This record gives sequence, structure tokens and C-alpha cells, in this order.
Amino acid sequence: MPLTHSFRETIRARAERDPAFREALFQEAMQSLLQDDADYARTALRTYINATIGFERLSEVLDRPRKSLMRMFGPGGNPTMANLMAVVHALQKETGVYLKVHAVTAA
Repeated sequence: MPLTHSFRETIRARAERDPAFREALFQEAMQSLLQDDADYARTALRTYINATIGFERLSEVLDRPRKSLMRMFGPGGNPTMANLMAVVHALQKETGVYLKVHAVTAA
């Protein structure tokens, strides 16, 4: 049986109805940054943005062009630390999902 919804629509619908899933998407993106996997982090953040507020709203909040933000998190994108942190801050504020960081000692 063929799929009736696109991947993006399926992820967005799940994120809307499942707060734990929404939190896990954001956490996974940030964890991949901390583990030095920038390529996956960009992809995961793009997925999270599309599943939550979308690039149009992010563009309005940050007062930056939507296309520029999409390129930033697309293949080959290279956001500056300032841009990345602005996006993370905006996502936390707009979605109500806030990050909490704690340190652990490696075994």
C-alpha cells in the first residue's frame, strides 16, 4: 500500500500530538552537535524546524530571509555560532521546549 502522507507531514503530525517526540527531536539535534556530528545536527534541526514552527515563522521571529535559514540547515549549510544560537533560542521560545544541560564524567 502506498504512503498517503509525506515524511514531513507525518513527522509534523506526530510532533503536534506527542510532546515527548517533539522534545526528543530537539534533544537529538543538540546531542549530535555536542558529539561533533554537524552534518546530522543540521539535518535534525531542519527536521525539528519543519515539524514545529516552520521556516516561515522562524524567519519572522529572527527577521532573516526564509531561504537563507533554509540554506543554513540544508546540505552544505554552515551556520555561524551566532546564527545557530539565535535559532536555538528562537526554537526554545516558540515551541516551549527548553534545553537543560548537565555534565557527566566519562567512564
